[in-house]
Amino acid sequence: MDILSLLFLAAALAMDAFSAAVTDGMIVKKIRFYDAIKVGLFFGVFQFLMPCIGNLVSGFATDIVERFDHWIAFVLLGFLGLHMIWESRTEQEIPKNPLKNSSLLLAAIATSIDALAAVDTPILFSSAVIGITAFLFSFGGVFIGKKFGGFLGSKAECIGGIILILIGVKTLVEHLY
Repeated sequence: MDILSLLFLAAALAMDAFSAAVTDGMIVKKIRFYDAIKVGLFFGVFQFLMPCIGNLVSGFATDIVERFDHWIAFVLLGFLGLHMIWESRTEQEIPKNPLKNSSLLLAAIATSIDALAAVDTPILFSSAVIGITAFLFSFGGVFIGKKFGGFLGSKAECIGGIILILIGVKTLVEHLY
């Protein structure tokens, strides 16, 4: 795969992570530079790992992974989205924090699972380009989301949940049709 094709593939794979990072930025009241780094690292590391894992299991589990990866992403993103919508509708003394490690872990897995079958060789270089691109998109997405979150106010969490559900539906539809 030539470098230009790899960069386009990396950008395409990073779009779901970018959308999820925008959602995080919309919800969190006060974004710190550290928060954007954390989000970028979660998404970037998983975008790096998934093609590596896909390469390792390509001989014996590719068919299984390709049959179920979109369903796993759909369920995880749907769960996260519904949870965010539910929490946006209930009164809370403590605001929800989508930057918890458990929330970021689920989102990072769900948005990067399609990268399992993304590239062939050279796997480490390709995975690094994909991971770095996802990091940069996610890092920037947090700050873009912060800008939009100010406009949306208290509706940001509900809209963020809807966005995550739509990413899950998009992933499912792309793989089924």
